[in-house]
Amino acid sequence: MANINHTNPRETTQVTKGNQTPKERIKPPKENEKQEKDPILPTENHINHHTAVELHNWRKYALPKWGYSITEEELDPEKTVKASAREIRVSHKSAREVCRTIKGMMLAQAKLYLRDVIAKKKPVPYRRYTKKLGHRHGLHKAFAGRYPVKAATQILRLLEGAEANAENKGLDTDRLRVIHAATSQGMKIKRYMPRAQGRTSPDFNILCHVEVALEEQPEKGEAA
Repeated sequence: MANINHTNPRETTQVTKGNQTPKERIKPPKENEKQEKDPILPTENHINHHTAVELHNWRKYALPKWGYSITEEELDPEKTVKASAREIRVSHKSAREVCRTIKGMMLAQAKLYLRDVIAKKKPVPYRRYTKKLGHRHGLHKAFAGRYPVKAATQILRLLEGAEANAENKGLDTDRLRVIHAATSQGMKIKRYMPRAQGRTSPDFNILCHVEVALEEQPEKGEAA
């Protein structure tokens, strides 16, 4: 009868190339090698999944770099300040009329006027999109107007922010004048209202950019 080997296969050593076991082939790195290699920077594999997804989204959709419609050559850096409000939820048509009205006013006069608009004591004259727009008492050189409370509130906050910039710059806030006030359309948020029979109606919301610039006026008797 043939001899049968009853040895346990688990006890036999696995023969590999060079007569070495897998444990013998894997050698731990030396301490000198660890110091010579560059340090491993943290990547997405070293953090949790949620943080990795957020990092990926921020890398793809970076924040835009907004500028101003007024050029730097028109502004004196020693006597002017500017401020802007981006992507605010107000009507760009109303914001345009408010900016047109306060442009050229002194800062204190513009802030008082906007407070009166919020209180519905003074109207804002409208010169665009005036079809079927009613008349308001107290208008001069205009036949139609409104009380855009929401737009006036946001622009008043913007003027207060520009005033704080002027104080930080060391300018006299009593002699500041609004030399630039402009607005433009921002991002359009598209939504749809479900209707009957499987139809939808668009419900779009257009955001708004507003920017202002203030200039310190010379004192009486002082050369400009």
